[in-house]
Amino acid sequence: MSRRVTLPAADDLFRPTGEAPEVGTAHDERRDERRVRAVPPADDTRPRRPSGRVRHDEKMTVYVTSDELLDLEHARLALRRDHGLAVDRGRMVREAIALVLADLEEHGLDSLLVQRLIEE
Repeated sequence: MSRRVTLPAADDLFRPTGEAPEVGTAHDERRDERRVRAVPPADDTRPRRPSGRVRHDEKMTVYVTSDELLDLEHARLALRRDHGLAVDRGRMVREAIALVLADLEEHGLDSLLVQRLIEE
């Protein structure tokens, strides 16, 4: 009997957690529909909305100062205390991003984002 420990291969560690659908199935088509497009189609007139409380497939790390994090936490607590909204910081950030991107889409060069970036 060998005393060697057998470890799983990398393919076993980094495999999809669900059953793998066959290529060309409806599951592949749904995955293609979920892909984010850099420029929305011209006929897409829906207002921009954040994703809310869903399982997110993508992750982005953003570094903030301690003051910015404290301000975000104060805003979260104020939303809870004053408005009865129990939201996490991630949801607040996604909402803020949706608002800024909608403003940019609607106002272009006159948007708050462009104006603040020009001021820097």
